[in-house]
Amino acid sequence: MTETNRLEAFSDGVMAIAITLLVLDLSVPARSQLGRNETLRHALAQMWPNYAAYVVSFLIIGIIWMNHHSLFRMIARVDRLTLFLNLLLLMVVSAIPFPTRLLAEYLTAGGPDSHLAAAVYSGTMLAMSLAFGALFVSATRRPDLLRPAVDHAVVRASIPRFTGGGAVYALTVVLAFISAPVTLLAHFGLAVYYLFDHTGSDSSDSADSSDPASTPPPELTVQ
Repeated sequence: MTETNRLEAFSDGVMAIAITLLVLDLSVPARSQLGRNETLRHALAQMWPNYAAYVVSFLIIGIIWMNHHSLFRMIARVDRLTLFLNLLLLMVVSAIPFPTRLLAEYLTAGGPDSHLAAAVYSGTMLAMSLAFGALFVSATRRPDLLRPAVDHAVVRASIPRFTGGGAVYALTVVLAFISAPVTLLAHFGLAVYYLFDHTGSDSSDSADSSDPASTPPPELTVQ
């Protein structure tokens, strides 16, 4: 078993690159590509799917990073299985720019192409949710992996909250074959929902908050 420093640094780097790559799809319309009666304002307005997909995916990767950070505040050390599952999560996160661009390109195309693009996007988010859930279970399955002040029973009781997100994302795969724009809107709604803590817990019920090791496990949101 090893400490988490290298894992966290590597994970932060991969997520930072993935979230930065999203902006590459926000290209500037070339003057030579504008039609005779087309203005820059019109060209920028036509790119709304790119903006929408960018915002949603940026929020999602940001929330993954927040949850990952909160999770490893509870973890003192990791074993080989946890390292592998963390790598699996990063594999999915680093792939998010691809379905983001795919959905932005085909969002308004209509027909089977838009549905397939939305399904690929939702499938990627489903894989991300399952990977994060597996990582959470692996990282918290043994008391000796947790920091001394973390209550293992409380953490284990929260597992359903972190594995239930997969069912929600599975529904967005079904929704993708109904409407691609509505699917993207659903992902936006999920991202906004997961930005907030819905547990109603008060982090003040802790021991000496001046000692990071004695701080109670932070609340995470389901991904």
